[in-house]
Amino acid sequence: MGKPGQQRLHRPQGRWSPVLLSPVLLTAVIASLAYTTPRSMAFSRILPAAPALAAAMWPVLPTVLLGTVCFLLMIGLGIVFPDLGTGYTAAGIVAVTVAAAYGSHVRLQREQSLFQVRLVADAAQQVVLGPMPRCYGGIEVESLYLAAAAEARIGGDFYEVADTGFGVRLLIGDVRGKGLPAVGAAAAVVNSFREAAYDEPDLAGIAHRLEASSTRYNAAFPPDDLMERFTTAVLVEIPCEGGIVRILNFGHPPPLLLTREGVRVLDPTAPSPLLNLADLIGDHYQTDTFAFAHGDQLLLYTDGVTEARDRAGEFFPLADWMRRQTPAHPRELLDRLHRDLLRYSSGGLDDDIAALAVRSREAPAPLDGPKRQAA
Repeated sequence: MGKPGQQRLHRPQGRWSPVLLSPVLLTAVIASLAYTTPRSMAFSRILPAAPALAAAMWPVLPTVLLGTVCFLLMIGLGIVFPDLGTGYTAAGIVAVTVAAAYGSHVRLQREQSLFQVRLVADAAQQVVLGPMPRCYGGIEVESLYLAAAAEARIGGDFYEVADTGFGVRLLIGDVRGKGLPAVGAAAAVVNSFREAAYDEPDLAGIAHRLEASSTRYNAAFPPDDLMERFTTAVLVEIPCEGGIVRILNFGHPPPLLLTREGVRVLDPTAPSPLLNLADLIGDHYQTDTFAFAHGDQLLLYTDGVTEARDRAGEFFPLADWMRRQTPAHPRELLDRLHRDLLRYSSGGLDDDIAALAVRSREAPAPLDGPKRQAA
């Protein structure tokens, strides 16, 4: 899974798979046993189970048709075996089929409602995780978003990239909590970044704007929840002249820098307050500068990556994993991370995951060649 725009919601297809055919197979097995075994075993009495099973996966009409087939089979069994107690079982088949048809109708209505809710959730997520270019001059950026479960298409992880006059600026973060409140808080931060990134001359100015937006959004909630409504994030700036990267960390997992010499964990020299908590712990923001040469790769991620667990409960060793990687395109790096995370956790992710891979490369030369200086 790459960009959020690659995620799609598909309605169930009406193809007949072995699972969908199981009610028919069950009917055939019960009928065969009823005809071939002694009457004392009375396998025919479990024929009502077939329409009941069909209600869990079939539309109303096929469910009723299967119940009718079971009823006719029971009548046939009653003709062959007159003392089988056909009347009671046939009445049971009719009753179960009626109940199964109603259950199928209710299930289909709920599936339709859930499908519409997922469409709304997916649209809300797109507001936070909009599509982005893959290349900004000499900087390549790729993104990854993984939901903890297939139906969990909405959460508080977010990222954004802006190509500004100050350089390429990136944001990645994680709102505490899930659902629409978390998405609302994430949207407030991301929308503020989309404006501030082009206006503010330094990362501290952007940080103040993000804090103000987060505080305004959370002011609508009870003050008792203030300590529970915070956002961790990382701001990154790669100046136009290149060679360095500036990072401001709001209590977020530190980025990893892969260079020719190895992997470096870019921990902040001093902590900056989490978003929405500056009023409580101060608003001093510390920006750190690190070397960022051509070919270096920067990995930004949310805590869902490092908190992925294996069967023994051990956390995913991201730094060690990064040390084993060879220089590659950012998309390839994230594809490896995606694959190894699912393998490590046996496909059972406990939290949403967002990541950005950033690589510095030589900017392509202009098509018309270097311009001459005026005499």
